[in-house]
Amino acid sequence: QVRLVESGGGLVQPGGSLRLSCVASGSIFSINSMGWYRQAPGKQRELVAIITRDGRTNYEDFAKGRFTISRDNAKKTVYLRMNNLKPEDTAVYFCNVDVVTPTGSFGVWGQGTLVTVSS
Repeated sequence: QVRLVESGGGLVQPGGSLRLSCVASGSIFSINSMGWYRQAPGKQRELVAIITRDGRTNYEDFAKGRFTISRDNAKKTVYLRMNNLKPEDTAVYFCNVDVVTPTGSFGVWGQGTLVTVSS
């Protein structure tokens, strides 16, 4: 069984910063891509950024220049550094990880962490 635990969300003023973390645990042989998604109230879940096993990154346009995704393979952890946050960044942020386990390869979702940007 694979589990993801996210942390780092909270209330921040516009222009502020947060760093989200997502730690994977369980019977994991290896981890391929790791990504962050978000879902704002009344909207569909959307991709924020993704990072491959060898460190290649891809960002949605709204995240470019403000957000940075990174990973620590030894710690099975993916991070999302968010700078210059805006009220429209308010959402529940989810991590998604592609894992290889003894029973096969599949994607796993975290439970989400709430980010609220408000003055």
